[in-house]
Amino acid sequence: MAQHFKTIGLIGKANHDATMETVVGLYNFLKSKGHNIVVEENVASYINDTGCPVMNLLELGKLCDLAIVVGGDGNMLGAARTLSKHDVAVIGVNRGNLGFLTDLSPDDYETSLTEVLDGKYKTELRFLLDVSVYRDGELKASNRAMNEVVLHADKVAHMIEFEAFIDGSFVFHQRSDGLIVCTPTGSTAYSLSGGGPIVHPNLNAIALVPMFPHTLTSRPLVVDANSEVKIIVSKAKDSLLQISCDSHIMLSVKPGDEIIIKKHHLGLRLVHPTNHDYYSVLRKKLHWGKQNY
Repeated sequence: MAQHFKTIGLIGKANHDATMETVVGLYNFLKSKGHNIVVEENVASYINDTGCPVMNLLELGKLCDLAIVVGGDGNMLGAARTLSKHDVAVIGVNRGNLGFLTDLSPDDYETSLTEVLDGKYKTELRFLLDVSVYRDGELKASNRAMNEVVLHADKVAHMIEFEAFIDGSFVFHQRSDGLIVCTPTGSTAYSLSGGGPIVHPNLNAIALVPMFPHTLTSRPLVVDANSEVKIIVSKAKDSLLQISCDSHIMLSVKPGDEIIIKKHHLGLRLVHPTNHDYYSVLRKKLHWGKQNY
């Protein structure tokens, strides 16, 4: 039978023993099945095969039909920002804590992965956010996020002041510790800790979640993902601020800057085993009560 995925990439967090054990096991498993395998350069030293092609993440994304990410959601997010540039399917093996984005168990992945490799899987497109910082009308910095874009103080937590607009309409003026703008994927991450809503991945929506607002009436707001969110930072304060993308990439923000956040035109193509159930994942990861009847 012809292979559904012609070339498979292996990605993982280097210098993490449990992750590398799983990467090596996956490599041997895939090789025994006769698949063409490419290994990300960060983990290549753990593979005892001099004939194995080694590439950086960008090159791997261009070549592979399927990328397997071994690690936690943070590893998946880091890979997603690069892999979303290419039409590559992505599946994760969980070696982290929660694992909302990494379906497969490191102890029992062979059966589910075999079905996926045979073309029996579900596909889900997760969108990303673009964020751009403008100063006096000039673009100063930009990046993308799969989970969330967060406006916050630079180093020491303190109240910041800003205004928010959606599609040009003024929404609110706020004094708070910051603002989280998240995708459905990010609604079960930092936004959830901030009291934000859980947004089903099939919804084309983004959530704006204030961080410790200096008012009792401020509430999270869910809007269409095709909306443009603009944040204007107050000129009244002279302290420096930051934009965080998925808690990793930092963009500097100064008083008076304008921040534009909108849906990125590309997305990440996640694949799941056929028995994947989003609500089952929520119950397990968030320790919701089991059904008693």
